[in-house]
Amino acid sequence: MIRTSMRALDVALETKGDEDDGSAVVTKALADFREAVESRLSAVETKAGDTVKLVERFDKLEAKFNRPAAANSNAPAGDNDNSVSEERKAFQNYLRNGKDALDVKTLVVSNDTQGGYLAPAEVSAEFLRDLVEFSPMRSLATVRQTAAPGVILPKRIGRTNALWKGETQPTTASGPTFGQVELATKEIGTHTDISNWLAEDAPAAEAEVRMSLAEDFGEKEGAAFVNGEGVLSPRGFMTVADVEATLNGHATNLSADALISLMYALPAAYRNRGTWALNGTTLATIRKLKDGQGNYLWQPSYQAGQPETILGRPVVEMIDMPDVEANAFPVAFGDFGTAYRIYDRLGGLSIFSNPYLLATEGLIRIHARHRVGGDVVQAKAIRKLKMATN
Repeated sequence: MIRTSMRALDVALETKGDEDDGSAVVTKALADFREAVESRLSAVETKAGDTVKLVERFDKLEAKFNRPAAANSNAPAGDNDNSVSEERKAFQNYLRNGKDALDVKTLVVSNDTQGGYLAPAEVSAEFLRDLVEFSPMRSLATVRQTAAPGVILPKRIGRTNALWKGETQPTTASGPTFGQVELATKEIGTHTDISNWLAEDAPAAEAEVRMSLAEDFGEKEGAAFVNGEGVLSPRGFMTVADVEATLNGHATNLSADALISLMYALPAAYRNRGTWALNGTTLATIRKLKDGQGNYLWQPSYQAGQPETILGRPVVEMIDMPDVEANAFPVAFGDFGTAYRIYDRLGGLSIFSNPYLLATEGLIRIHARHRVGGDVVQAKAIRKLKMATN
């Protein structure tokens, strides 16, 4: 109504000329506009008054709810305290603001025929979880992707053999020899079931299951890249027979001299890019070792972002490496980027839900699978330390 009056006033102002009848038109339009505004204000004041009365009534109901019950009250246990329960707060919110204001995500319907809403036991959004650690081989090895079930890497086994000769002597023929390394992708998978109620009442639970699966796969893959047998899982660098070893000379005591020998047994090209790999227990033992001048072999890092070093080369903790014991290989050193390849099947970790398989049982099945291959492609780039046998 106000907008209509404003449009009429605009038209009158546009058509107003010097004639007297034009002034009359404007005067009438102004009067109509004023009447429309006064009518609208009156309606707003009336509605505001009704709202105030309704709020006052709700306040009286709230005061009644908060009134302590009599000592001989037959109310259920727990209803005689002065605090307003979550159920009452929800009901009061419903009275004040209507059904749209009701937080359905935190309530369940107890008895819809009576209009009752009960708040469930609180489920915290914080999940308590154990810290998952796994060997960081992916950060050291060369990681690539493939769309094939496996990868064949050509490998040069031998090389040409040039010989010194005299002025008129003929040259001797020679030629490099070649082979190949086949790296097949393996599959790891599992499934887990969660109830429909859990998925509905605690949506974070499904996300937590997915996180658990990712952590589990990372842990299992890290272990396989170190100690995998190469049949169902990727082959770990510790199980490759072609990876040579340096003898420690004692079954239980690590030798500082043996670590130096291990490091310099590698060709310089690999040694200069080498990284130490060992678990935390072995790391603690090495931190106590000293050279002949009493200097610790372990050198802490004093610069942010720079790793600690042993004999000048960085150290990476791998929890899947064996402990120091007789006949074990507790330490490895080498250029892992050159020595080890990881191939992920395109698509990465696949996690999907199937709500139909166990629908009659009220369960959702979550499947997870991943195809990945790993193997040593250059055994000469890594070397292990072997403890003596008792």
